[in-house]
Amino acid sequence: MGGVDADRARARFTAARVARLASLTPDASGGVRPHLVPVTFALDGDTVLTAIDDKPKSTTDLRRLRNIRACPRVCLLADHYEEDWTALWWVRADGRARVVTEEPERLRALAALRAKYPAYRGRPPGGPVVAIEVERWSGWSFTPG
Repeated sequence: MGGVDADRARARFTAARVARLASLTPDASGGVRPHLVPVTFALDGDTVLTAIDDKPKSTTDLRRLRNIRACPRVCLLADHYEEDWTALWWVRADGRARVVTEEPERLRALAALRAKYPAYRGRPPGGPVVAIEVERWSGWSFTPG
């Protein structure tokens, strides 16, 4: 069992349909708490693009956006599970995130998301885009020993 190189990790991540985005929420004591949400995404080189879509949410002032503005360090995790454990893998992308609201960059990101997800073709996400510059790819897959 072992790690996977950055190219293999990037390829597996690209093919995944969903990832989990972890950001940090500052708390009243001066510390931080992790905040984890599932996201759809597209990859552009070493930049992960995700957007706030129109699914019902309790607020448009989302915690992940506030967290990114306060502390841009984030982590994404994509994985594959099945009962045949020899097929298991996970990939982690650590990087710095920023909220994108300017139209030229936002529209390019939405085009990449529409290309990957048919549901976005008729109804593209209306909210801001998050761009994550990946600084480190890591992962693991089952490899017989």
